[in-house]
Amino acid sequence: MATLRDIRRKISSVKSTQQITKAMKMVAAAKLRRAQENILKTRPYAYRLNQVLGHVAGLVDRSIHPLLEEREAKRIGIVAVTADRGLCGAFNQNILRKATEELEAQTKDVKDVFVIAIGRHARDYFRIRPYPVIYESYDFFSHLEFANAVRISEEIIRLFTQHELDHIHLVYNEFKSAIQQNLTVEQLLPIQPVKPDIGRRKLEYLYEPSPDQILDALLPKQIDIQLWRVLLESNAAEQGARMTAMEMATDNASEMIDKLTLYYNRVRQATITKEITEIVGGAEALNK
Repeated sequence: MATLRDIRRKISSVKSTQQITKAMKMVAAAKLRRAQENILKTRPYAYRLNQVLGHVAGLVDRSIHPLLEEREAKRIGIVAVTADRGLCGAFNQNILRKATEELEAQTKDVKDVFVIAIGRHARDYFRIRPYPVIYESYDFFSHLEFANAVRISEEIIRLFTQHELDHIHLVYNEFKSAIQQNLTVEQLLPIQPVKPDIGRRKLEYLYEPSPDQILDALLPKQIDIQLWRVLLESNAAEQGARMTAMEMATDNASEMIDKLTLYYNRVRQATITKEITEIVGGAEALNK
């Protein structure tokens, strides 16, 4: 049976842990509010830009720009976007599992499959896996800036335009709410044309200057914006997952403290009863 001192130490330890998890929950909640504001501001522009350029891609000759070039998928790249830190429930594990499933599915059709690891957890996970990491970027989510997305975008565009990769797919957590994140897989390159709605008149675009000059300016920016949106989605989803995980940890700590306190009282009562019994027994022995 544990001594009263041991139980008190356990209770004190759990209370200290509870204070830490409660503080982490509050920090995550504050970061979540800022992250949610950023993603809500970015989504409309990113979605609209993607839609417009998707329509343009369906109307022009796809050979006029390298980011539109559709070629046989012999070399596939999977961009796995995880967090740099843990303590956020199954956030990272879900992404890594989904990315692994996508890699295994692609290896059935093509021979060369590569990983672009975004986030420390993705880097550490794929370093010991059989899939080669062609590019990695991490330790920036605590100070997330648009420049981070541009740097990653430039490397992804280089890999695609130099034919080191033929298709590039994104795997990330899309933010829905503090308690819900959607695992999302979507193609980043080549940019896919958007099929016009049935029954709607086919739009014709007038270009000034030429289409190739316009696409040269807009298509790289579109990749920048889409990656920026994905990083914001992942960051908001991470903070939501961490807040939820820390709330559950705090509740579990409260439950454990209650159980330990009850156990402490029972042991204390048993100890007192034992001492009283020994005193009474000693007194009776003296009276005899």
